[in-house]
Amino acid sequence: MKHTADRMIALLSLVVLSPVLLAIAVTVLLSSPGPALFAHERIGLNGRPFRMWKFRSMRTGADEELATFLREHGRENEPLFKIPEDPRITSVGRVLRRWSLDELPQLWNVVLGHMSLVGPRPQVLAEVLLCDEQERRRLTVKPGLTGLWQVSGRSQVPWKEAVRMDLRYVERWSLLLDIRILARTLKAVISGRGAV
Repeated sequence: MKHTADRMIALLSLVVLSPVLLAIAVTVLLSSPGPALFAHERIGLNGRPFRMWKFRSMRTGADEELATFLREHGRENEPLFKIPEDPRITSVGRVLRRWSLDELPQLWNVVLGHMSLVGPRPQVLAEVLLCDEQERRRLTVKPGLTGLWQVSGRSQVPWKEAVRMDLRYVERWSLLLDIRILARTLKAVISGRGAV
């Protein structure tokens, strides 16, 4: 039921939001050199990699600069670390991130079955490799476009607390919990609390 509902809602959302998606894509293209969309490899259900789509919110080549910035902040081994006032983010990208509009293309990942609307956020391989066996239990469900820790502070939530919330979701999943998280997601996006 969850997987069917996810795909149907995501497909309907893509159709309804298509004018908005097109407007965002054009704005990104006009604002800075590079493509409108950015594909990033993430780790999904049972450790399988997949390409996750986002609207590009950083300058082209930002991925190659990440290791340098993490070293400068002494955070090479800290999962989910966000660089304060990240200089790689474009002016349009800051607006997209503030309202989580950069995440909208992930509705296509939901349609393809790589992701769910609600679940633990998908990590990159380097972050997964830093997890212990208990923490990797997050990979026993599909990653989500939103999740429990996204509606509880987003980037302000410490890594260990984010993992604890994800594991709580895995253990206590219910359709009602998904509905509650989706409702709280709307509130979190509107408030912009914790957005980076």
